[in-house]
Amino acid sequence: MSLLTTVLAFLVALGVLIIVHEYGHYAVARLCGVKVLRFSVGFGRPLVTKRFSAEGTEWVIAALPFGGYVKMVDEREGDVAPRDLPFAFNRKSVWRRFLIVLAGPAANLLLAVVLYWGLFMIGVPDARPVISAPTRDSVAERAGLMRGDTLLSIDGEKVEGWQEARWRLMKLALTHARARLQVQDQRGYLSDKTLDMRELDLDGMESDPIARLGLRLYRPDAVIGRALPESVAEKSGLRRGDRILEVDGRPISGWDEFVLAVRSHPGESMRLRIENGGGQSDMTLTPDRAEDRGKSIGRIGAEPLVDTEQMKALFTVVRFGPAGALRFAALKTWDTSVFSLGMMGKMITREVSWRNLSGPVTIADYAGQSAQAGWGSYIAFLAIISISLGVLNLLPIPLLDGGHLLYYVVEVLKGSPVSDKALELGQRVGLSVLLFLMVFAFYNDINRLFSG
Repeated sequence: MSLLTTVLAFLVALGVLIIVHEYGHYAVARLCGVKVLRFSVGFGRPLVTKRFSAEGTEWVIAALPFGGYVKMVDEREGDVAPRDLPFAFNRKSVWRRFLIVLAGPAANLLLAVVLYWGLFMIGVPDARPVISAPTRDSVAERAGLMRGDTLLSIDGEKVEGWQEARWRLMKLALTHARARLQVQDQRGYLSDKTLDMRELDLDGMESDPIARLGLRLYRPDAVIGRALPESVAEKSGLRRGDRILEVDGRPISGWDEFVLAVRSHPGESMRLRIENGGGQSDMTLTPDRAEDRGKSIGRIGAEPLVDTEQMKALFTVVRFGPAGALRFAALKTWDTSVFSLGMMGKMITREVSWRNLSGPVTIADYAGQSAQAGWGSYIAFLAIISISLGVLNLLPIPLLDGGHLLYYVVEVLKGSPVSDKALELGQRVGLSVLLFLMVFAFYNDINRLFSG
């Protein structure tokens, strides 16, 4: 993945989210009769400045892109000309101030709805929710799920694709719930299964929680399609059409299981039982040792034999009409917001590891990966980050929008504004909390870079 692609994708995402957030504040401020002096994307020294009239708003692009602000006429921030006093933010009613502050996070959530709406009207490619053989002694295996089972519904709600199934199961995993599944096996028979997630350890949620349940997306059969030249596979005698039946006496039902077995044997011999032309035979090979994100893995240089028509049948396009897409977009935005708050709550109670907290390096990496995957993935990434920004800003932490909203709620209850002393104390506390979160997020970013 190109570093330039990652940087550009990150800057575009950052710019879009900042502009939408600050424009929410700006638009509602104007509607409420507040004069806006400056609309800035970024902080620090202005790089580009534009004013459309002598008394109009100054539009700025600044040097540091990590944020932005809308500067309004406010007596608490400096002297205000007598003619501008009726347009001062601090002179507006508490409800108008509340709406102006709320408008920023609300704009981010609304952007997510619009992005999802467009995606679901155009159509989102996805894999059908067909699973591979569950990992041994996993929640999925204990539930009786088998390779080739298709997930039809979860808790009575129909699922169309793998991503939707993953999302619903992740929400249930967060609450240690039991998931009621309706599945269809490879012969077409329907059955009900129950995934009991009450014993799932949430401390590992930074890894793939669905894989930890034992669920993996269906992969091709463990049949060799090609052995790469000069590879371990070619030198060991593996040929096109060889079906891997066992590794070290353990049955292999799919290509993904074979890959996992090979990866777990770097530089170590493994005994294979294979079938070709109706007969069976045994062979022993030793995978090469390779490094992948700081870990040693095994590789033999083989590719699977893929049935093109079968693979096409495993994919679908999730698409809705305008009304259905809007409903699904609003529901997904709401669900994601609630899930984000739930994860934050679990981190505070230490049920979920703080390693889930991500900083700008990880976000930039995801931006680059999604941009490489295509415009649909990038738009979905923008929607998720927009939701995260909206939810984060609504937290009742001083210096964030949610902190100001908390002050206004107190003002309504006590009948007068919060004292300057309380505001000063709140700013110190809020700054300390935000600095802690930033440092921890950067630490997680660096740790991911070096540990993989």
